[in-house]
Amino acid sequence: MDTDRGRNMNGDGDGDEGAEGDAAAAEELLHDVIRRLRPLHRTVVRATERELEGTGLTAGEHTLLDALRAHGPRTVPQLARSLDLDRQPVQRWVNHAAELGLVVTAPNPVHRRSSLIRLTDEGTAVVRGIREAEATELRRGLTDLSAGEVRTALRVLDRLGEEFRHLADGSRVPPEESGNPEMRDAAALDAAEDAIPPTTGHRSPAPARPTDRPKRTERPAE
Repeated sequence: MDTDRGRNMNGDGDGDEGAEGDAAAAEELLHDVIRRLRPLHRTVVRATERELEGTGLTAGEHTLLDALRAHGPRTVPQLARSLDLDRQPVQRWVNHAAELGLVVTAPNPVHRRSSLIRLTDEGTAVVRGIREAEATELRRGLTDLSAGEVRTALRVLDRLGEEFRHLADGSRVPPEESGNPEMRDAAALDAAEDAIPPTTGHRSPAPARPTDRPKRTERPAE
């Protein structure tokens, strides 16, 4: 009986040690992923800038246009949230893209004081051309990766993003789903939005009457 008990205890112990070893190995692999992200991002930006030569666009503006291509018309606050950026640089990108004739503003049926930004036909054509050029190169160089492997990579990156978002701001609220950009309610959106003057020809709808305007909440400086 004692022998059986000892055998069971040894077996359980081996299982625990194996689980701990697997967890430690996974943790080290995650750190390897994190260490690769920053240089990978710089490399992607450099490659994108090379593809954008002659278009007048920056890598950030291309990211903005691609987000509009993927998700349709969105407000500046929505774009900023989905890109995890402050609204000011996103608004500057929108203004420049509007000057180039690549985006225009459109009335927002959900929130009259926050216009939607949408691609023009020219903007759609520009993004499509860049995307097709990228796809050609990726198909040529990454034929050894299966769709399943890419899906796993996306899941890992999404989870890492969620955890680092928690470390950054103390919140475990998952990021906005990229495929379902729902707007927040009008009052919350108005409270979160800073007034950034658009460029000429990029006019926002007229503000609501003072009696209808909800109280604004100032964000702390970041």
